[in-house]
Amino acid sequence: MALYFNSVNEILDFAISKEEGAASFYNQLAERMNRTWMVKVFKDFAAEEQGHKAKLQAVKKGGKLEPSKAKIMDLKLAEYLTTSGPSADMEYPEALIQAMKQEKESFRLYTELAGTTSDASLRDVFLFLAQEEAKHKLRFELEYDEVVLKEN
Repeated sequence: MALYFNSVNEILDFAISKEEGAASFYNQLAERMNRTWMVKVFKDFAAEEQGHKAKLQAVKKGGKLEPSKAKIMDLKLAEYLTTSGPSADMEYPEALIQAMKQEKESFRLYTELAGTTSDASLRDVFLFLAQEEAKHKLRFELEYDEVVLKEN
């Protein structure tokens, strides 16, 4: 993926739009769920993505974000599970797979962006966001393991 930016603000605007898109994605998944608890899971994730957007907006105003030194575990379930994509009659397991794949792609994007900049503070922002996406993916993987795999 080749992305070109002319300024730090363009990069941050791009990341903000990605977080908006992720929030929208989770809100759409929530709308497709037929159980209240499933709706809440995805609404909560939409809220977290909005929180990321707010953090990025704060960075644009001079704030700082630093990645954690802790390594995030990866169960790698998203690499082995397939789904046909979001649909109106999607069940919870398929929604979890979609969410895992979304977080995996976001992690890759932010990791790549971190590698493209020589600005240390901007690299920290992208590494922070990559870690957040890795945490989300892990939460979805653990949920899938607990709810879907243990039932089978």
